[in-house]
Amino acid sequence: MTIQEALTLIITVLSIFSVIIVITRVFGLRTFAKMSSFDFASTIAVGSVLASIILNSNYSILKGGIVLTTIIAFQTLFSFLVRKLDFFKNLFTNKPQIIMYNGRILYKKLKRCNVGEDDLIAKLREANVHDFSEVKAVIFESTGDISVIHNNENKSLAKQMLTDVDTTYMA
Repeated sequence: MTIQEALTLIITVLSIFSVIIVITRVFGLRTFAKMSSFDFASTIAVGSVLASIILNSNYSILKGGIVLTTIIAFQTLFSFLVRKLDFFKNLFTNKPQIIMYNGRILYKKLKRCNVGEDDLIAKLREANVHDFSEVKAVIFESTGDISVIHNNENKSLAKQMLTDVDTTYMA
């Protein structure tokens, strides 16, 4: 690699990251939030485009900026439609699933979500759960994250915490 090539690479990286910063300022912080599977896919696409622009001299910064803006604008439109149209939300987003409730593992849900009991227990350890009886609910979120709601003071779980959660097989 020559000094000229290295300088071109550095300028390309700085330029395309400047474009990303501007796009993020225009479209907001949600641009890279992992709130849905679509957000995750958008983030992967942006990373792929960034790598292509930086490593492939056939892509111009302008072309990359247009592609990145298009991806993020589509993500923003998609997010708007999901928020405003229930039909769109039901069709394109996963519903969070309850996989443990009141200290009891819901094995049918684990299987349905393709989550192993070992993975669940690892998440409980991460959440500093000492005993299953402390667990009020464990939710497999639409993002693929696992949320653990627990306490050892016998506080009850607010109904709003399970809003939009598929609670079948809880009984």
